[in-house]
Amino acid sequence: MMSESSSFVKGMVLGGVFCMLVTLLGHMKVGHGTKGHRHEHHHIQAPNKEDVLNLSEGERMELSKSIRVYCIILVKPKDLGHWAAVRETWSKHCDKVEFYSSENIKVFDSVSLNTNDMWVMMRKAYKITYERYKDEFSWFFLAYPTTFAIIENLKYFLLKKDPSQPFYIGHTVKSGDLEYVDGEGGIVLSIESLRRFSRIVEDSDRCPEQGGMIWKLAEDKQLAICLKYTGVFAENAEDSEGKDVFNTKSVNALIKEAMSTHPQQVVDGCCSDMAITFSGLAPNHMHVMMYGVYRLRPYGHTYNDALVFLPPPGSDND
Repeated sequence: MMSESSSFVKGMVLGGVFCMLVTLLGHMKVGHGTKGHRHEHHHIQAPNKEDVLNLSEGERMELSKSIRVYCIILVKPKDLGHWAAVRETWSKHCDKVEFYSSENIKVFDSVSLNTNDMWVMMRKAYKITYERYKDEFSWFFLAYPTTFAIIENLKYFLLKKDPSQPFYIGHTVKSGDLEYVDGEGGIVLSIESLRRFSRIVEDSDRCPEQGGMIWKLAEDKQLAICLKYTGVFAENAEDSEGKDVFNTKSVNALIKEAMSTHPQQVVDGCCSDMAITFSGLAPNHMHVMMYGVYRLRPYGHTYNDALVFLPPPGSDND
């Protein structure tokens, strides 16, 4: 009897270790900034500058006004420092931004979701967003409070993308047979993908609020599973040179990696010139990023951009 119990315990331990290894392997990410196609998912790229220059001035003006982004920030009380930093910095460049919190917080205005579960928070936030703004916006950007986003670069990336098509965008990762957008780098849904999600979320069999597995899946994986049932698949976003534009690490971390892997080409090996997001930033680092992205300018150097994306009224960070 003792030997049988011992064998059972050993089996449980070995099984647990195996599950941990599978999970870890599923979360392993290949380095950023490479040009090779790492996975089987589609890789969609930002438009070439030449494509934009070929447009008439009237077409450029119409495009710059037509691309409007609604931003969803998922927050909890422990995120108050990041919450304040996001509110005071990059989020002002969204055409509209709302913070969706796990509970009612008197310090900041937010949409209270009354749950601490990140997957449930994401489901509720998307559902509310669709009900309120389905006729007002075509693009929906979701971010965590440690994410820094350059909304103008996001709009440029979306320039020639069709929001009536079912796809969602970000930094894609493969875990087993599942390809999903890593939430750390931000998630962009087209209006069509949000519409399909709003329907599948009502189906508790294919898109359950609580998973029935031994261990709980992360919310970005749960989202991918639900969207997959509706024919919406993750798309990896890259610039015209094939570099990732949604980053799941901070600039500092990416530079350190580039210094060790590409010591002769630190900048080129680090990040795209058209990067959209960086993640894992402390609140003070967000203010530093705002200075570098929006305020610091070399005197006498001009940017001959064909398009101008103006921030909404009330943005004082330019």
